[in-house]
Amino acid sequence: MKLVSLISSGIDSPVATFLLAKKADEIILVHADIYPFSDFREVNNFLKIAEHLKGQIKTKIKTYLIPHGSSLECYKKNSNPRFTCVFCKRMLLRYAEKIAEMENADAIIMGDSLGQVASQTLQNINTIEQAVKIPVLRPLIGMDKEDIIKIAKKIGTYDLSILPSDSCTAVPDKPATMAKIEQILNEENEIDIANLVENAIDKLEKIDI
Repeated sequence: MKLVSLISSGIDSPVATFLLAKKADEIILVHADIYPFSDFREVNNFLKIAEHLKGQIKTKIKTYLIPHGSSLECYKKNSNPRFTCVFCKRMLLRYAEKIAEMENADAIIMGDSLGQVASQTLQNINTIEQAVKIPVLRPLIGMDKEDIIKIAKKIGTYDLSILPSDSCTAVPDKPATMAKIEQILNEENEIDIANLVENAIDKLEKIDI
């Protein structure tokens, strides 16, 4: 089985990747570069995490970096900012699905934990995953943050995940917690989603770690 992991430089997604690696023949790490909504340290921190995971996981690992800042800029200029985080994750899933098609992968890994942040309410998770048809695996979905942190410390990713970088400045002051699919589709109809995905995939960069 081959899995595409949407992995950030934060605490959760590296743990999710580690937990499912034992079930996979290959893990494809996909990191979205959100510049200019964060700084260069964010990508550097991800690369340190990816390199560390490679040493912790016996499974074959491939790593991709995909530009996401342009998609976020387009959305923020044309759509309701309250739904930015939902739009963001829907786009990430679309990128991952395209990469899964390219790599003949079977599913996508996400580090969601139910109710931990605004985009991870049950309603928003349901709305987000309707962006794709490929299965989405969430091994942390029922875990508390402290449980996730314990695993992160055990596997050595925690200290890397808390290295300093600018937080995402695209996050709205009051993000929607109950986004309905009809609302999101209305917002997405104002922009060319297919073109945003195509442009990002065209600039996909394979990283050797």
